[in-house]
Amino acid sequence: MTRQADFKRRVRARMARTGESYAVARQRLLGGQGAPAEEWMAQALHISNGDSTDLAGTGLARRVVYWRDVLHEGPVPAVGPAELRQVRAAFLAGAGAAERAEGLRMFVERDAAVEANRDGEYVLWFEADLYDQLQIVEVLARLAGLGVPAERVTLICIGEHPGIARFGGLGQLRAEQLRELPATRACARLTPAALELATRAWAAFRAPTPRGLPAVAAARSGELRFVGEAFERLCREYPSTRDGLSLTERRVLAAVAAAGSEEEAGAGEVFVRASAREARPFLGDTWCFSVMERLARAECPLLEVRPADGRVGRGTVLRLTGAGARVLAGQEDHVRLNGVDRWIGGVRLSGRDVRWRWDEGREALTV
Repeated sequence: MTRQADFKRRVRARMARTGESYAVARQRLLGGQGAPAEEWMAQALHISNGDSTDLAGTGLARRVVYWRDVLHEGPVPAVGPAELRQVRAAFLAGAGAAERAEGLRMFVERDAAVEANRDGEYVLWFEADLYDQLQIVEVLARLAGLGVPAERVTLICIGEHPGIARFGGLGQLRAEQLRELPATRACARLTPAALELATRAWAAFRAPTPRGLPAVAAARSGELRFVGEAFERLCREYPSTRDGLSLTERRVLAAVAAAGSEEEAGAGEVFVRASAREARPFLGDTWCFSVMERLARAECPLLEVRPADGRVGRGTVLRLTGAGARVLAGQEDHVRLNGVDRWIGGVRLSGRDVRWRWDEGREALTV
């Protein structure tokens, strides 16, 4: 008999003896009358945002699944898991982020591991930024769909760490620092309300219109502390009523402009400057370079790049065009000038007359 099965047997024996519910009996045993935290966490399936986090070194995680998907980029429609795997794998392959077969295999293996553990415990290790929060709501919505009770899901999520001035992620922490997190306020065993909020957030994100996003952005949860903040940042990726730019695009242009009209700006340095403006940086350099590429290859380019015939990379030299300067000043509108063809979750923005925008004056979506 496995250790997990043995623990379940002891939970049920306690239920028969005390009349407690499964959740209460289990919590009593985990609280010191039975398996220590190290034991039950070792039996759990651990899910994290990337393998730069040394979960194996903590001694707490024997089985780890990594959620490698940049959900704030590309289509995330409201389709079933199998079709969504195909959509995401195709997008990542088209963006040069992964080979399609490799990406699809990653998604299939990831989802199979999560489903196979449906009778066990889950421990989620994530951060406060948009990249991670979208992954959290996807994971939790998936677990809710599998019928996993909330009390079998533990979330460890931080937005800062003592001694780190600008916290960038769990990958910055040593194994011994990670090992301390389950004993802090960053660790929460979830409730049904948390799963319900995550399910609503995932549905709103994948819907063909952004009408459900404001309600999620306004939500406050003691367990999912950063979801509202992340969804507000997501809303600012819609074209602004001021200039037709997403907040990321505006910060890229502003970072280029900061170099001055007589100076050249390297794409790597622009990425660093633009990221420094984010309260919680969420965009990797590769995806930021893709934003620069869009701005440079537009019908009326907002950026001039050198060399002109290569893909934007860390060493690419950037300069603001006249049109870029006018758009950044709010004198012209990027969408009306160049049109747009971009997905934000389940919403596809296309053409020169975009219905949904971020209203700078009201700080709200025009839904």
